[in-house]
Amino acid sequence: MHPGRQLAVLGGIFVVLYLLVFFAGGASGSFTDRLHPKLGLDLVGGTQATYIASVQGGQVPSKESMEQARNIIENRVNALGVSEAEVVVQGDRNIVVSLAGKADDQLKDLSQAAQMRFRLLIGTTGDVSATALNPPSAAPSGSAAPSAGASAPAPTGSAPAVNATPSAGGQGGGEVMKAPTPTPTPTPSASAEAPASAAELATREEVQKKVGAAQWAAAEKLTAPVDLTSNPEAGKQFANFAKLSGTEVAALTAQMQFNVPTISCKQLDDRPNGAIDDVNTDAAVCYQSAKVLLDKAKVVGDDISKASPQLDQQTGQWVVSLDFTGAGSTKWAALTRQAFEATSSDPCYVAAQSLYGSVEHCAVAVVLDKSVISAPQIQGVLTGTSQITGQFNATSAKQLADQLNFGAIPVTFNSGPAQTVSATLGIQQLQAGLLAAAIGMGLVAIYAFFYYRLLGSVIFMSLILSGLLTFGALVFLGRTMGFTLTLAGIAGFIVSLGVAADSFVIYFERLKDEIHEGRSPRSAVPRAWARARRTIISANAITILAAVVLYIVSVGAVQGFAFALGLSTVLDLLVVFLFRHPIMTMFASTKAFLSPRVSGLGRVLRRAQTDPKEA
Repeated sequence: MHPGRQLAVLGGIFVVLYLLVFFAGGASGSFTDRLHPKLGLDLVGGTQATYIASVQGGQVPSKESMEQARNIIENRVNALGVSEAEVVVQGDRNIVVSLAGKADDQLKDLSQAAQMRFRLLIGTTGDVSATALNPPSAAPSGSAAPSAGASAPAPTGSAPAVNATPSAGGQGGGEVMKAPTPTPTPTPSASAEAPASAAELATREEVQKKVGAAQWAAAEKLTAPVDLTSNPEAGKQFANFAKLSGTEVAALTAQMQFNVPTISCKQLDDRPNGAIDDVNTDAAVCYQSAKVLLDKAKVVGDDISKASPQLDQQTGQWVVSLDFTGAGSTKWAALTRQAFEATSSDPCYVAAQSLYGSVEHCAVAVVLDKSVISAPQIQGVLTGTSQITGQFNATSAKQLADQLNFGAIPVTFNSGPAQTVSATLGIQQLQAGLLAAAIGMGLVAIYAFFYYRLLGSVIFMSLILSGLLTFGALVFLGRTMGFTLTLAGIAGFIVSLGVAADSFVIYFERLKDEIHEGRSPRSAVPRAWARARRTIISANAITILAAVVLYIVSVGAVQGFAFALGLSTVLDLLVVFLFRHPIMTMFASTKAFLSPRVSGLGRVLRRAQTDPKEA
């Protein structure tokens, strides 16, 4: 063999790894800063957030739904990287998430329900709440000044569109449009609403008392948004609706929320989570500074089989590509056909024209929880892959795709208290653990040099190289995939050192057996390696297999222990093949290796030298 080649390969691996550590994966700061691994909650502290389940009527959510919600939130956390986050259910309605470091931005969206709905846009009107309460006075010429609900110039750009090809998604999410004119077409009557729950009816009765019988009766009679253009004073009779909270507004029918001019976009945005999740009712939401009325949801998130973030090559913008299930594809084709084949007299066509100014077909709104991500014009009957467009970047597109892939949370959550966790105890434990590890390593080194002498230096150098490889991999993985080092991970690395020391014993004792059987030290080295190699590979393979199984079936800190154990064992195998065997081959050619006093082979070499027959 040529040991120099194997050592050169190992040297190349070191060079590549530490180039990645210092210059890749978003490395920044000084060279010392780039060598800092990502530490866990128990070592550097972090953030702990509580999410409180909210069920209509004040009922307690079932254990099954809470466990399902916990699994979904945990999957969303893990999608951020191997961060060893702790996600646990506390009590009947609380889920507590703990992340290391400053994690406010990561935690704020974890509890979003991610209820995806595709709804036909059937009505639009401006957010005219301020004008409805304070109509403009007459102009000096005697003509009425234009109100916020008056006709606005049509936007010059065309409406966003969705095409049948995956790369032709619309651009509806973030365009700035002027307030559209109220849609003059009649909207569906209140009879189209699904029956309200007992809690909604109770809240509705309280709202009726708060706004007064007269204003309530006037609001119930509305079949279209109030046109303030011809009668600026018409909004004053609905003044009390402007005083309602988001929860109170949520108890109203979608038509009432849409038609009453004093119900503002802010009130609609303040509605509780889950306010428009019902697929069997219309929904009033705000989009591009306008109130829009959406039809019942014909396609939902469960109809999506896979979502993936992609960079659109034509527009250079991030989109979320959707693949539908078999049944979902049929529903999606039916919805897009309805939008594509609608005539100019259909409410959806008039609504799209009012919103965008110039359209050819109706628009379908992509609704996530309470927000419209985009409302693109449909340019064909879609049966295959489609796209969601909007103001996405790489992070937000991946986040939405992960939310859709992992499923919607079955329980609505409100954000509870968030607190910072101190790492004082963890640092003390880390110092004690590292001290114990150093003492243990020192004892192993002393024993190795005392028992194996020259061969002990092979053990010592191998452990140093394994440690450097492990540290470099730890820093790089922490920066790129979010691997976080915790006390449990440190324990996994320390245990792996014991596994590495065992492989030395196997090799060296096999070498002694070969010399004892009459072979010279030089010929015994390759033969001992050939026989010990199988045992070393089998032992390490069992450790790696155990680490993989433990990683799959465990969570949190135990998962971090398994990952660290498996990673360090793999790197130890690399050192075994690229350093230990070639360096032993080189040592076998030296005079020191043939000396019983220096080599560490002791009595075996003396016996071989005094008994030439055996030699």
